[in-house]
Amino acid sequence: MRLIKHLERIFSMRFLAPSLVLASTVLAASTLLVSCSQSDSAVPSVPSWNSLHPEAGEWITWGGDLGNKRYSPLQQIDGTNAQNLHAAWRWRAEPLPGRHDSNWKGTPLYVDGVLYVPTGGSKVAAIDPGTGETVWLFAPEPLRVGTRPFTGSSRAVSYWTDGEQTRILHNSIDGRLFSIDAKTGKADPNFGEGGFVDMNKNLLAEGDDRETVDVGSTAPGIVVGDVIVTQVIGNDTPKNKVGTPGYIRGYDVRTGKMLWRFHTIPRPGEFGHETWEDGAWKYTGAASVWTMMAADPELGYVYLPVESPTNNFWGGQRPGDGLFGESIVCLDAKTGKRIWHYQILHHGVWDYDLPAAPILHNIQKDGKTIKAVTVLTKQGMNFVFDRATGEPVWPIEERPVPTEMAVPGEQLSPTQPFPTKPAPYSNLGYHEQDLIDFTPELRKQAREMMKGYVTGPMYTPPTLVGEGIPTKGTLVYPNYGGGSNWNGGAFDPEENLLFVPTRNTYMTIGLKKADPELTDWHYLPVGSGARPLSLPNGLPVNRPPWALVTATNMNEGEHIWSRSIGGAPDWIREHPDLQGLDLDFDNMGQISVRPSPLVTKTLLFLAESSNIGGDPGGRMLRAYDKHTGDVVAEIELPALTSGAPMTYMHEGRQYIAIALSSREHAAELIALALPRKGEKPAAAPVAAPARSATPAVTRASETVAATPEHLATGRELFGKHCVLCHGPNGSGLPQSGAPALRGLGQFADIKSFIRTGSAEMPAMAAMMTAEELDAVARYVAVELSGRKDGDKR
Repeated sequence: MRLIKHLERIFSMRFLAPSLVLASTVLAASTLLVSCSQSDSAVPSVPSWNSLHPEAGEWITWGGDLGNKRYSPLQQIDGTNAQNLHAAWRWRAEPLPGRHDSNWKGTPLYVDGVLYVPTGGSKVAAIDPGTGETVWLFAPEPLRVGTRPFTGSSRAVSYWTDGEQTRILHNSIDGRLFSIDAKTGKADPNFGEGGFVDMNKNLLAEGDDRETVDVGSTAPGIVVGDVIVTQVIGNDTPKNKVGTPGYIRGYDVRTGKMLWRFHTIPRPGEFGHETWEDGAWKYTGAASVWTMMAADPELGYVYLPVESPTNNFWGGQRPGDGLFGESIVCLDAKTGKRIWHYQILHHGVWDYDLPAAPILHNIQKDGKTIKAVTVLTKQGMNFVFDRATGEPVWPIEERPVPTEMAVPGEQLSPTQPFPTKPAPYSNLGYHEQDLIDFTPELRKQAREMMKGYVTGPMYTPPTLVGEGIPTKGTLVYPNYGGGSNWNGGAFDPEENLLFVPTRNTYMTIGLKKADPELTDWHYLPVGSGARPLSLPNGLPVNRPPWALVTATNMNEGEHIWSRSIGGAPDWIREHPDLQGLDLDFDNMGQISVRPSPLVTKTLLFLAESSNIGGDPGGRMLRAYDKHTGDVVAEIELPALTSGAPMTYMHEGRQYIAIALSSREHAAELIALALPRKGEKPAAAPVAAPARSATPAVTRASETVAATPEHLATGRELFGKHCVLCHGPNGSGLPQSGAPALRGLGQFADIKSFIRTGSAEMPAMAAMMTAEELDAVARYVAVELSGRKDGDKR
């Protein structure tokens, strides 16, 4: 029935004149939105604290305000002096249990003269914004939920006040929602169970007997009035088809009482339930919100960018379009009732979840002001809606997409939505002219290499790989790391300009038949992982620029300029095949970076590093002219950036703060400012005990034993499954986003990483026996760590 409806829609549009096609598209969208609206929605709640328009100089959410504009009207730092910025202070972040945080993404809030930032997994720090001294450190006993290790810290915390009480809300990586007194750093005893809510509890509906494990969050909840709306993620790379769903919940910000729950995978009787065929709603997991949300406190609405349901690349065991997977969903924040939704991708099998925080802004169109929400995608497209009604600001067309190459049992949607404005940030799908063209020989190598893959328009499905199959999978471009990703965009509300960073490299994906003795998935993904598709000499198959930032006039939906993010990395500049060619290395862009932008009254700031799993990129932070894209200042930082920058005004001085971390550099927060007379740049921070409101935890060292048989088996399996991304010695590859396999902490953590996977890494438990997993873990812990068997860890 779904296929017939799609075909009717396609054929009815094919035989109409172009003007009628456009009209029918708008009419269809309007009809869809009417059916998606919640007719019995409650009157929007009136917030006690309006944080859509914070005070100038404050930064009150990850994105600056509840609309994630990442904008500040500050202008003390401008094009005439930005080159003079230096480190006013540097603050050492807390380590993760057993290791330093090599991928710290914390962005501090600045409220009432204090900085607040998540750190060290489940900890939160308050920092003096003028000196970088720790005011207090909230350090709860680590909670190890299920078997997954700490993989980092949340990207930010949330703030609430009623004018008298002030609270920091922390939706932590280990599955708890904390309420912390902003003044003392102590847990609020009246919130939940002694200061926190266990997010594993009350997640599933009554009668759902699935086990809830491994729930946590890397993104903050969002406060609307006296409600905090929270998201959680479980294991989105599960060994088997039964997974944990990522339902959204609202809690009373004073008491921690759960007020409502929204099922992102609808249950019987709920809107969208029929889009989950053959009972797939009973066991499918994920469909979470893993990134930041947005909210309009004046409307009382919250906006959810929902991710893919499991499995990210195989949907044959979850037939149907699968609402609300890969959808933007608007809820009433007080009641949790759906107001409107739009599915950006039907039945996705490309890991094209919605990765970026929605951006709330105004658009001037046809003499009217539209309150809009912008939804950036991994596909390099931008969907723009009226945020009150869900009506597209510019038409969105359902267009035919390839389905004939799908693996047996897959039921793909024959059409997908494409926005007509703004234009895509990338050249969607495979186009031969995008191949590397530095020399005729390199172009020839690239063309020959691509013959080994299935290529086609965007949404060409994953294809079978394995013995006897001549192709090695399907090209995915924009790749499943983006396009856009968690870094999002920035919006200048005074000039209605949107700035969007994207990365542009190829990746591949294929499906192989699974071993039924290891998993009940029918197929498992096989691809290039976090590594861009490269020629044998290491160069990317596609030509630069490999990272871009694009400026768009959002009143018109038209791009006004686009340029590379930085130049080529050193290994590209020094590559022996590129010497003497007179190439423009300075405008090639860094590879696999996706930095977050910051826009102020006068400038756009953008680093040239930041990634989800590794540390590619460079140390430069640049200031750009917002109207032309010209670089007006370059500030070299002490290390690579890993978080999103923010700015604030404290005691008459403007600062820009950004997180730094990498495999070699322990996490720190650096605050840049214009130098005062006689002031020297701050030295590197020295780790020192902080004043803590709760006791710190000391972990004992451990030994790891590995027999010659363990090492031999582990080495063989590592070469088969892991070396493509992590390199032959586990130190990573310069063009890969996969992290080095050193300093991973306790042996249990290493084993858990391998077993469960994370981000762009599949769960190896579906590909290896328990004995094989143990052997790989021992090989990584002992041989790749550079330590001998039995050394202290």
